[in-house]
Amino acid sequence: MNNFPLSPTLRRIFLEALILCILSAAVGLSLNFKLIFNAFSGKAVSSPVPVNAIVDETAVENGVAVNVFPIPVELDELDELLAVGALLIDSRNSDDYQINHLAGAISFPLGLLEDQLADFRKQVSVDQTLVIYCSGYGCPDSFDLGVCLINEGYTDVLVYEGGFPEWQDAGYPLEGGGE
Repeated sequence: MNNFPLSPTLRRIFLEALILCILSAAVGLSLNFKLIFNAFSGKAVSSPVPVNAIVDETAVENGVAVNVFPIPVELDELDELLAVGALLIDSRNSDDYQINHLAGAISFPLGLLEDQLADFRKQVSVDQTLVIYCSGYGCPDSFDLGVCLINEGYTDVLVYEGGFPEWQDAGYPLEGGGE
């Protein structure tokens, strides 16, 4: 016997849900047939992208792909980058920079890009390694500034996505007037 008798309405709802699930699976499998077939036959599902090759397929100069997006770096990579002469750039606003910033960083707020770009180009070579940061993972300013600098011809642009908060939480040195 049935321990839990279902009303006809509830049975119909379960049947409709089951039919929707089966139809969804069928559509998903049919749209991804080649991917699924390759996976089961042992072929590569996708080819890996090299870490330093985040490129737009149309951005090619003299047969060589050019980065059009800054490359993300982690906190543990910064020591090595700074040791070989990378330049830290704070893309936060000037007030935040004055309060505290990563030791050795220069201020280049995204909001002042047009005003400061000419001076920046005079002071910083286009082949200089640049590591741009802002206020952490939720802040797009470092990435946006990186894209702008790449468009201006800078070739080695990196983004430290953890930014100021991760650096501070890790106990790394800060400069500025605030605590």
